Amino acid sequence: MGKRIGLVVNPTSGKNRGGALGIEVANRLRAHGHEVLELSDETAEAARDRAIGAIAQGIDVLAVAGGDGMVHLGVNLCADTKTPLAIIAAGTGNDIARGLGLPVHDPIAAADVVGSGIPREIDVVRHVDARGDVRWFAGVLGAGFDSLVNERANTWPWPKGRMRYNLAIARELPGFRAIPYAVTVDGVRHETAAMLVTVGNGQSYGGGMRVCPDASFDDGLLDVMVLHDISTLEFLKVFPTVFKGTHVRHPAVEILRGREVTLEAEGIVAYADGERFLPLPLTLEVVPAALTVMVPAVPRG
Repeated sequence: MGKRIGLVVNPTSGKNRGGALGIEVANRLRAHGHEVLELSDETAEAARDRAIGAIAQGIDVLAVAGGDGMVHLGVNLCADTKTPLAIIAAGTGNDIARGLGLPVHDPIAAADVVGSGIPREIDVVRHVDARGDVRWFAGVLGAGFDSLVNERANTWPWPKGRMRYNLAIARELPGFRAIPYAVTVDGVRHETAAMLVTVGNGQSYGGGMRVCPDASFDDGLLDVMVLHDISTLEFLKVFPTVFKGTHVRHPAVEILRGREVTLEAEGIVAYADGERFLPLPLTLEVVPAALTVMVPAVPRG
C-alpha cells in the first residue's frame, strides 16, 4: 500500500547534489506507488511552515534530503509527534545518517528506506527556554573551541566545505585559551577550565569526529565529553585521534553520563547537529524514544 510522503530538500547540500538526489528519490517513490508531496520552498522557514501543515494533515512520513542541517530541521518537526522521519543523506558530514546505519549519497537505497524501511524509536535531546519554547537535537552539541571555529567560519563566504573549517581552526587556535565552565550532570556540578565540552546523543559530528564514541541513540543517557586544559601543541596531537574515538584515552579527556546536563560559560554559542543552536548557559534533557526514524529493513554492512 502506498504511503503519503512529505519531502523537503536542501538543493545546495553535498556541493549542490542535494536537489538532484531529492528528485531521483521522489521519482523512485512515485514509481513504487507512493504519493510525494513537495514541501521545499525558497527559505528554510517557509519549508518548515509547509511541513508543519503537512504533518497536521496526517502524512505517513516526513522525508528530508540534505546534510545534518536538514536532519536537524526534520528532528524539530517530528520529535514528540507520531510522524516518522526519513533521512535522505546528501550532505558532506551525514553523521546522524551514518550513526543510524542509513545509506549515504545513494538515492535508490534511500528511497527504499523511505518507502519500505522499518520504524525505529530513538532518543532526542530537548531544550526548553524561559518562554517555554522547545528546541531539539539528535546528534552532538558542541560548546567550546569547536563553536568558536564555527562562528568564525560562518562569517566567510569562501572557501566552502571542510577547507573553510580548517582555515578557521588555523586562525582561532593560536590565541585560544581554555574556557572556564560549569558542567552540571544530574545535579552534580563540575567546575573546570576546558578546551571544549560536547554533549552526545550520537557518537560523531563534523564529518566523522567521534567525540562521544560510546554514545547510543537509545540508551536514555547523554555522554558529556570534557577536554580539560591542555597546551596548543598537545591539542594538535590529540585532535587527529578524535576520528577514531581514541582521544578518550588521553588523561585530559573526561566522559560524564547522565539524563540532564547544564552547561555554563561566558561568550560561547553552542552548535548542535552542525547548526547554530543557542548561547550558553543552557540545560539539556534526553527524552527517550521521542522520535521515530525510518531505517533499513535489513541492516547495512
